[in-house]
Amino acid sequence: MKITLRVKRFEAGRDREPYWAEYEVEAEPTDRVLDLLHAVKWHQDSTLAFRRSCGHGVCGSDAMLINGRNRLACKVLVKELGARITIEPMRGFSVVRDLIVEMEGFFAKYRSVQPYLIADGEPPANERLQSPEQRAKFDDTTKCILCGACTTSCPSFWSNPDYVGPAAIVNAHRFLFDSRDQAAEERLALLGDRDGVWRCRTIYNCTEACPRGIEVTRAIGEVKKAILLGRR
Repeated sequence: MKITLRVKRFEAGRDREPYWAEYEVEAEPTDRVLDLLHAVKWHQDSTLAFRRSCGHGVCGSDAMLINGRNRLACKVLVKELGARITIEPMRGFSVVRDLIVEMEGFFAKYRSVQPYLIADGEPPANERLQSPEQRAKFDDTTKCILCGACTTSCPSFWSNPDYVGPAAIVNAHRFLFDSRDQAAEERLALLGDRDGVWRCRTIYNCTEACPRGIEVTRAIGEVKKAILLGRR
């Protein structure tokens, strides 16, 4: 089948405004959007720029706006989209080139929530034990691949780039509710400030956008509750 691929393009320092480019690509219904982008770059226009790596929905590098929704190009099939596909860079980030966006601010917010286990004192001889019930409290938020799809689907982030954003909160949740971690108070103080969880308006865009199926809005709600109760 013939697919019309409409791609929003822009190169910082060269183009004054973004513009649209269209490409005709032959594809099978089971081809992925990433396959179409490769077909354009390898056979039609080598200047087209986009990120990709594993190609299996694990690395998160090829998140982009596909027919108006944040999705991973390596996971979306042509048969789900039809014969005309529109692709844009994720919103809320500055565009470096074409579908590549600047993500340093995103990762700075991620680092700010201390997304790692903090446990003082001497480590045990073998391991820090945890029951299945304790693990279940944060199992969902361990699935984040830091693609940015949730954060860049959030209207609160679009209007206020200082908002820490859903992805950072999800990764804070993963350690806040880990029974082995001892830095909950510090993280809750950070997330309770004016640009923390209270910027969330419970719109659920983030949950819909997550390619890993994480219940992002629920996790944010649990962090809000922990702040109000003063405990995890």
